[in-house]
Amino acid sequence: MKGNPVRGAGYLLRGLQMLPEKEIRPFVLVPLLTNIVLFVSAIWLLFSNFSGWVDQLIKAFLPDWEWLQFLHYVLWPLMAVLVIIFVYYSFSIVANIIAAPFNGFLSEKVEKRLRGDVLTDEGWQAVIALIPRTIARELSKLAYYLPRVLFLLVLSFVPVINIIAPFLWLLFGAWMMAIQYCDYPMDNNKVSFKKMKLMLKGDRLTSIGFGGLVQLGMMVPILNLILMPAAVVGATIYWVEAHATVEKDLDQKYLES
Repeated sequence: MKGNPVRGAGYLLRGLQMLPEKEIRPFVLVPLLTNIVLFVSAIWLLFSNFSGWVDQLIKAFLPDWEWLQFLHYVLWPLMAVLVIIFVYYSFSIVANIIAAPFNGFLSEKVEKRLRGDVLTDEGWQAVIALIPRTIARELSKLAYYLPRVLFLLVLSFVPVINIIAPFLWLLFGAWMMAIQYCDYPMDNNKVSFKKMKLMLKGDRLTSIGFGGLVQLGMMVPILNLILMPAAVVGATIYWVEAHATVEKDLDQKYLES
């Protein structure tokens, strides 16, 4: 596999360093506030209903037979993890859909800051114009994501195979984080969803390194609140330095063939 996971992780760190810059600071505000509001809501909802949801989930899986009640203590940790994963990913999906137009606009501004040759509209009209396209891309990502999550969920209950399930979840999560955030600069540059996946696969280790650090950062309290805009900025740096030239070369080869 091609790429360098350390270089990929470095793009996120550079994204974090770039957030305070004067040129892009105003465009960080909305994604940041969206992330804060939704994650605080998710934490409140989780703490308010956690035990009840876990117990209901166990009842759904475990027959109400007295001699099987000892399994309640065995299943509780597993169901607790499933509840946390479900709430986390549900709110992440909602946050990404709501913030998608603003993330796309932020990515445009970062690319303009880095390259100086990206023509973009200004103001709220530009953000509003992005809404249909960015939401459509978010739904494409969701359609790609859900079947694979269900498949991994099934594997998690298969004996023997479920031993490696946590590793598969982490690997898939890193891949999806790369897709989620690299899609913003690529969509701005009219790269199709299918082509974007092929480009990331061509530099898979770098993509996994970037997405893996994003995934780990999302698990760290406080840091996870600023990680969405940092990941958008980092993914845009990644696009400019690693993929923009490759995309042009691919288009040129296509025209010449």
